[in-house]
Amino acid sequence: MNKKMLDILACPLDKHHPLEIFEVDSRDEIVLEGALYCIKCSRFYPIIEEIPIMLPDELRDKKQDIDFLQKNQKKLPEKIIKQASPWHL
Repeated sequence: MNKKMLDILACPLDKHHPLEIFEVDSRDEIVLEGALYCIKCSRFYPIIEEIPIMLPDELRDKKQDIDFLQKNQKKLPEKIIKQASPWHL
């Protein structure tokens, strides 16, 4: 995901803007892996292989999200790992 996209991305549930970004792996202006976080509703959206996965809760893949959290639990903040919606560790 190009970091410039932060200027236009908003939470799909509550339309909050701007979202916080947490980078796990990046190259220059491209985030390869990380998470977007909405401070209004406490939801996280994973960035996997440069793609921000910003789906409403009912369309999200719980297994994919939990695997993402487990893989990155030492690299992402506690508010994402232990408190974020729609699920956390």
